[in-house]
Amino acid sequence: MKTSVIIPVKSFQKSKSRLQLTEQKTNELCRLLLEEVVKTVSESGLIDKIIVVTNEEGITDIINRYECKKIEDVNERSVNDAVGLAESYLRENKFTHSIVLPLDVPFFYSEDLKKLLDFSKDRSVVIVPSRHFDGTNALLRTPIDSMKPRYDEGSFSFQIESAKNFDVDISIGIIFRLMLDIDNTEDLDFVIKQNIKPDFCEKIRRIIE
Repeated sequence: MKTSVIIPVKSFQKSKSRLQLTEQKTNELCRLLLEEVVKTVSESGLIDKIIVVTNEEGITDIINRYECKKIEDVNERSVNDAVGLAESYLRENKFTHSIVLPLDVPFFYSEDLKKLLDFSKDRSVVIVPSRHFDGTNALLRTPIDSMKPRYDEGSFSFQIESAKNFDVDISIGIIFRLMLDIDNTEDLDFVIKQNIKPDFCEKIRRIIE
C-alpha cells in the first residue's frame, strides 16, 4: 500500500470570491487553510506523499516544510485537470491509493483520514460529500486511476455517475469533519460555530474580523 494525497490549489487571487474578503484576507485565509490540511495529513503518518498541484507562488515555505511534491498547474483550467497532472507522477512512483482533498476542508483529524482509508478495497472509489451533499470533500481511488474525476459540475452526483462506468466498488463516506468545508459565508459561520479545533478557529476569526 502506497498512498498519496493530492491537493489542488488555485492561485489565491482567484479563490474564495464568495467569502467577500479583501485580497489580503483571502490570501491569509487560504494559506491558513492549506497549511492546516497539509499539517494534519503529514502528522497522521498514514500518507506516503502529499502532492500540491498549483501555480500559487506564495506557498513554497509550506511545501518545503512538509516535504510535499509540487506539480505546476500553469493553466489552472479545472480541478479535474489538476488531478490529472498528478496522475503520471503517481503511476511512475507506483502509488496504489490516491486521495484528493481540497484546501478548504481543514477540520478533520488523523482518525478521520484512517476511517476514509479503511473504506477502501482492491478496486474501489470512496466519495465523501460536503455537508450539503453537493460538492466532493474527499475522493479516494484504489487504484489511483480507477475512475475519471468529475469536479466542477455539482461534483458529488457526477462523481458517482463517473465511477459507475468503471469496474469498482463505490462507497459514500459519511465522515462529519471531512464534510465541513468553507465555500461561502454561510459555511464560514457554520464551521466557526462548530468550533472544531478551537485554536485554529480562533485564527480564522482573527483573519475575517
